[in-house]
Amino acid sequence: MIDVTGQISAVERRLGSRTLPAGQARVLTISQTYDAPVADVWDACTSAERIPRWFLPVSGELKLGGRYQLEGNAGGTVERCDPPHSFAATWELGGEVSWIEVRLTDAGAGRTRFELEHVAHVDDQRWAEYGPGAVGIGWDLALVGLASHFATDGTGIDPASGAAWVGSAEGRRFMTESSARWTEASVAAGTPADQARAAGDRVTAFYTGAPTP
Repeated sequence: MIDVTGQISAVERRLGSRTLPAGQARVLTISQTYDAPVADVWDACTSAERIPRWFLPVSGELKLGGRYQLEGNAGGTVERCDPPHSFAATWELGGEVSWIEVRLTDAGAGRTRFELEHVAHVDDQRWAEYGPGAVGIGWDLALVGLASHFATDGTGIDPASGAAWVGSAEGRRFMTESSARWTEASVAAGTPADQARAAGDRVTAFYTGAPTP
C-alpha cells in the first residue's frame, strides 16, 4: 500500500514563470529523490520497456528528434537528450503544445534526485479556475508510479492496478492532499490565498468526483 502522507511529503513542488518567444509561460516543477542510482532512474525514464511498468504504454522513437506517444495521453518530439542527466521534449495534448524537461542528479549513497519541469502557456481564466493542480496532480500521480517502481519493500502500485487505486478512498485522499500542496505552492508564488484555495477546491472536485464547490 502507498504511504500517502509519506509520498506527499517526499515531493517538492514549485511554481514560476518564464518569458518565451510566444509570450509569458508558467513553469511547474516537481521533484523527488529515489533510492536508485542515476543510470537506473535514467533507464526507467527512457526505456520503452520500462516506462509502461510505472507510467503508461509508449510508442514511437525515444531518441533525439524522435516522436513519441503515450497511450491515451500526450505525445511529442524529443528535442534534447543528455544521457544520463537530462532530456527535454514537447508535450502535445488536446491541440496544445507545452514543454517538459527531466533532470537527474546524483544525490549520494546510490540515490537520485528526479526533477521534472513543465512549461506551458496557460491563459489567466483557466489558471484562475483550476490553478496548478490541473497539471500538478497528474504529475504527482506519475511520481507515485515511479516511487512504486523503485520501492525495495514491495509496496506501491503498478499501472495495472493504478486505475483502481485512483478510484479508491486512499487514491482520493492522495489527490486531495496533492491539490492542497499545489494550492500552497500557488500562494507561495504570489496567488491571493482565497483565489488559490477556490481553484484548489475546484480541481480537487474534478479529480476526485466530489461535489463541485
